[in-house]
This record gives sequence, C-alpha cells and structure tokens, in this order.
Amino acid sequence: MNFGYIYDIIPSPRNTEKSQNDLTKSNKYTFLVKKTATKNDIIKAMKDIFGVEVEGVNIVNTKGKTKRFKGTVGKQSDFKKAIVSIKKGQEINFSKLEDK
Repeated sequence: MNFGYIYDIIPSPRNTEKSQNDLTKSNKYTFLVKKTATKNDIIKAMKDIFGVEVEGVNIVNTKGKTKRFKGTVGKQSDFKKAIVSIKKGQEINFSKLEDK
C-alpha cells in the first residue's frame, strides 16, 4: 500500500474527553477518516501505521451543524469518524503520527 495514501485515509485522531477517558480504557480509539474510506481500508492503514491487530471498526458519518455567528449563518463541515477496537495488551502510540 502506498504510504502517502495510508495517511490520507486516517489524517488525524479525534481527541475528545469521551474518547480519551472512556474509550481508551476498553482499547478503543477514535480517528477522523476520509469520507470514501471503507472498514477494510481503515484496518489496513491501522496495521501499517501503528502495527496493531484490529478487532473491529465502527464508522459514524456525522452531518455538520448549522451555526450562527454575529447574525451570519454558517455550516460546519460533515465528517466521518471511525472507532477502532484493538486487541487487549496493545496500545497506539500517537507520536508516530507526528514523525511522518
């Protein structure tokens, strides 16, 4: 698999309070993913980038919210996120994303 393409599939982790506290205790990590990415693409990318065994992938398509700022109506971007479950005893080192 092309190395640049792997980082296009998983551009960044999704760090929220829920993903940091609740999900990491159960070996689940949350990532923003490309809108066209499939579960198999995400599994291959996780193996190549982090070297972990993936047990499962759940995908959530989130529609952007409509917001107002000083009377101007705007829309946040739509995004797709993946919740990746990895095998027990393994963990993901996010410093590998910063090195590339």
